[in-house]
Amino acid sequence: MNIMARLRPAVAAHTAQSISQPRPLVVKGGLRTFQPLRCLSASVASEPFLNATSSNYVEEMYYAWLENPKNVHKSWDIFFRNANAGVPPGMAYQSPPPLSGTAQGLATCLVDFYLIDVPLAGFYGLAESDLDKVFRLPTTTFIGGTESTLPLREIIRRLELAYCQHIGVEFMFINDVEQCQWIRQKFETPGIMQFSPEEKRTLLGRMIRSTRFEEFLQRKWSSEKRFGLEGCESLIPALKTIIDKSSQSGVESVIMGMPHRGRLNVLANVIRKELEQIFCQFDSKLEAADEGSGDVKYHLGMYHKRMNRVSDKYITLSLMANPSHLEAVDPVVQGKTKAEQFYCGDIEGKRVMSILLHGDAAFAGQGIVYETFHLSDLPSYTTHGTIHVVVNNQIGFTTDPRMARSSPYPTDVARVVNAPIFHVNADDPEAVMYVCNVAAEWRNTFHKDVVVDLVCYRRNGHNEMDEPMFTQPLMYKQIKKQKGVLQKFVEKLTAEGVVTTQKYEEEVARYDKICEEAYTRSKDEKILHIKHWLDSPWPGFFTLEGQPKNMSCPSTGITEEELKHIGNIAASVPVEDFTIHGGLSRILKGRGNMVSQRVCDWALGEYMAFGSLLKEGIHVRLSGQDVERGTFSHRHHVLHDQNVDKRICIPMNYISPDQAPYTVCNSSLSEYGVLGFELGFAMASPNALVLWEAQFGDFHNTAQCIIDQFISSGQAKWVRQNGIVLLLPHGMEGMGPEHSSARPERFLQMCNDDPEVLPKLSDDFAMRQLHDCNWIVVNCSTPANYFHVLRRQILQPFRKPLIIFTPKSLLRHPEAKSSFDDMLPGTHFKRVIPDDGPAAASPEKVKRVIFCSGKVYYELTRERKNRGLDSEVAVIRIEQLSPFPFDLVRNETDRYPNADLLWCQEEHKNQGYYDYVKPRIQKLMEYAGREPAAAPATGNKQTHLMELQRFLDTAFDV
Repeated sequence: MNIMARLRPAVAAHTAQSISQPRPLVVKGGLRTFQPLRCLSASVASEPFLNATSSNYVEEMYYAWLENPKNVHKSWDIFFRNANAGVPPGMAYQSPPPLSGTAQGLATCLVDFYLIDVPLAGFYGLAESDLDKVFRLPTTTFIGGTESTLPLREIIRRLELAYCQHIGVEFMFINDVEQCQWIRQKFETPGIMQFSPEEKRTLLGRMIRSTRFEEFLQRKWSSEKRFGLEGCESLIPALKTIIDKSSQSGVESVIMGMPHRGRLNVLANVIRKELEQIFCQFDSKLEAADEGSGDVKYHLGMYHKRMNRVSDKYITLSLMANPSHLEAVDPVVQGKTKAEQFYCGDIEGKRVMSILLHGDAAFAGQGIVYETFHLSDLPSYTTHGTIHVVVNNQIGFTTDPRMARSSPYPTDVARVVNAPIFHVNADDPEAVMYVCNVAAEWRNTFHKDVVVDLVCYRRNGHNEMDEPMFTQPLMYKQIKKQKGVLQKFVEKLTAEGVVTTQKYEEEVARYDKICEEAYTRSKDEKILHIKHWLDSPWPGFFTLEGQPKNMSCPSTGITEEELKHIGNIAASVPVEDFTIHGGLSRILKGRGNMVSQRVCDWALGEYMAFGSLLKEGIHVRLSGQDVERGTFSHRHHVLHDQNVDKRICIPMNYISPDQAPYTVCNSSLSEYGVLGFELGFAMASPNALVLWEAQFGDFHNTAQCIIDQFISSGQAKWVRQNGIVLLLPHGMEGMGPEHSSARPERFLQMCNDDPEVLPKLSDDFAMRQLHDCNWIVVNCSTPANYFHVLRRQILQPFRKPLIIFTPKSLLRHPEAKSSFDDMLPGTHFKRVIPDDGPAAASPEKVKRVIFCSGKVYYELTRERKNRGLDSEVAVIRIEQLSPFPFDLVRNETDRYPNADLLWCQEEHKNQGYYDYVKPRIQKLMEYAGREPAAAPATGNKQTHLMELQRFLDTAFDV
């Protein structure tokens, strides 16, 4: 707003001159003493205005002044008059007059400065005798309730009740007046935090279950790690309150992610998993079922649909399985939430929502938290508000907060997206319940993120076997003296007459009996079935036994008519009066020419795959950095009108009237967060092709946690299939060590097929291999094979992650084109592409067989032709590296009885595919390629060319 822009320099000067040292407000509550929540202090007052104070605070003052100059203190009245008149910054301020009975605007300053923690008493010369003077309240506060004036003493008392008890609120940085006023009303209105006796008894019942569950586990398995909730037992009623309130607001599905601490308790008392299924996890003699390697009990997830007794509506609760890697599950939860919203048409997030739990040290220390927050308002990634609950132990493993973060509060990262932060003393269950109600209402009202910071402690060490006195002796001496929160709460309710001691003891005994009976039943469990812990079931996709309904895959080819139709769409602008860039016109014309010639390049082959799946009702989602145009300016799936801002056209959505939607979205500059998000999106449904493209293949290394912990091993640990596709541009083009290698060796090292065992060949050998592997790794060299592998990803009867090393130079290579004949009905993905030249015509004359993969094939065939060795050297491409095509490779080695075998790659010997391929080829093989090296590629173009020529010479030294 222009007037505010003019006022900012003056306001900064006024603020700097009028603020003295801040007074410390302390929120009391046992161990939970923390410093006041300041939005403005003298230490930052000299900074530029927007950094020094909240813009909405001064904006409110300004509007109050416009309404009536008496609404603000005289000093602000003078300041706004002078600033409006054009007085230079620093001169608009004048010292305030002494306090008088007519200075009614003091109340405005007092209320607002209470929020920003600025002392007024010394500044205004207030004395004890002034406390009984009556002041008119500003329109921006709710402390008066129905009263418009109050004595100063009562104003202070009500402000302290609102902001200096067991709840601390950070919101003055939010640049939205409506949102700030909404929060003020929730915390300033007198008597607003009141609960009925019945609500208090319900809260007590939840506290009993939370507390006694941990005590039961401690009695039965005192020497087992369980990462219990002792010290923050109010987390359970906190989550149940959020779910209750959200269900009342229409939410039908809640997807949750959380760390170790309290997970078993959440599973038992929030998700309501059968207790015997939890207890049997502690039996060391339990045999593992055949589904996979499994995971420790405090990593497992759960999916459960049940009746919510508060709302009388069914609600589905899903707690995602996740590894020990802190906060890694955050974007996965968001992706699955987004997918569920997408598939049920919940465009505003009113039916599906997410809750993320965090530890204080991880929330501040893990960069993935920041990456996930920054997805929260992006159109293709927003879940329309997440409720974040921080279990604030005030310690991270053995590290004090002063060593673990540089910010005042662990929750400060949430300020970047203007999320309100509610700090609450976790030893006050009623305050926790109130804050969680407000958080759920905020999310339902504004559909934005919100943070609940449960300021608590950790009664035991990092786990039950850990000794915290080694590193925090004084802290843990204090913790040992602390009464449990349940004991304190019972004493409070007993004193109020809400519950009797007898009734409390009966409730405790009832829950203890439930636990004992479940413990007895748990002994009947002989086998650990991980399928009981599924967090993302796919009803109808598998048989009841969890197996594919068949073990075959139909042809992945499509008709000539479909190829031409999709190709013509790819070459068109299906929107009238839409002006495209001249260079793009040439690209589209080139696509049209290819269609008429019945060929396609890499980009058009991809278009054919996506378009045909969309036509068959399969949703396709492509995400990553600059994927709309394509890093190498080859894709152009989103067209931009050159004359109208923000007007776009996505031709892929014009293929068929009843097609599935195509989602293509440029992501934020994040790999870890976005890949995790897409992984979560792919979990929601097996009937979608979800792809993440790295800008360059080596960029996947900053998402390595998602690849290692979720993608390569997710099915083994959690029996969770996933069809995520990773597109990783790869190839040595003399461009230096970065952006050359997608590090194929890393993916191949994590493949679970045995190099020393030749699988039993059968009619369904290829499909059986795919079913048994942990993921599929391919390096396609033709557009047709790329087309087929994308379609096979959906048409095969199960889901596996697919890693594709995509080309760069081949995107426009004149020889890297495919005929429509290779994509027609009856055609399939070629795991191996044999030599089809003169060498294949006379195999007995061939002296050398060169196996290779990817781009180097074109360099080999060019060199072979230059040397006149077309009849003496056969070049065979292995397109699917894992699972390894033993059957087809053996066919090729048998075909050339007089030839020696050689593996050729452009990558260095200790990188690429050689170490993976060598033990899998049964006969002796030589090597041609670059020597071992620490870096993926040289940065010198001449050295690059010398290395290339050297291994080409080796390959053809026959």
